Amino acid sequence: MMEKTAVKWKSRTRRDLIIEVWEALDCESVGAHELEQIQQVLLGQLGDGAQESPASIARTVADEGAVLRHPEVFAYDSKWREGLILEASPLSALSFSSLADASESMGKLESWRSQISVGKSGQAQMRRLREFTLKTREELELDRRSRIVDPKRRSEAEEIVQWLTIWLQDPVLFEDWLSLRRRSPDFLEKFR
Repeated sequence: MMEKTAVKWKSRTRRDLIIEVWEALDCESVGAHELEQIQQVLLGQLGDGAQESPASIARTVADEGAVLRHPEVFAYDSKWREGLILEASPLSALSFSSLADASESMGKLESWRSQISVGKSGQAQMRRLREFTLKTREELELDRRSRIVDPKRRSEAEEIVQWLTIWLQDPVLFEDWLSLRRRSPDFLEKFR
């Protein structure tokens, strides 16, 4: 296995660096862990422009004789691609201007959150979702407190702030909580 000390990589091309790192890993087979390490070296050495899919890296090392742990490679590549989709997702396109819009947007937010994988990239994606949610909640707090905003909108903003607060506290329980909240007498009285 590759040591954690700083390694001086000699390769200057993406393909050569992939092979050099794979050889340094000195592993009998290649799966998610090895592909992630190769991706990290590519990123560190060649920058964001050298981003390579796990499937492409696997193909390169397989051509050099590596034995692939195929199910692991496919699963890791799939998660990596989902992460790209999530990163490209337009959070700003979510709308919290009404309860109906907020409900739809919360569904999308929760769907994206559940697709985030464990690891450094997953932590960054989750941080991005949380930051967006916190910012949205702050903006809605302004609506909720404003005397010039329509009373109906203030009431909806207050409700959506509560939704975002619960999601931030425990996103796993959010959908169940929201289902119960919508059936509560208080909610039905306010938003019939």
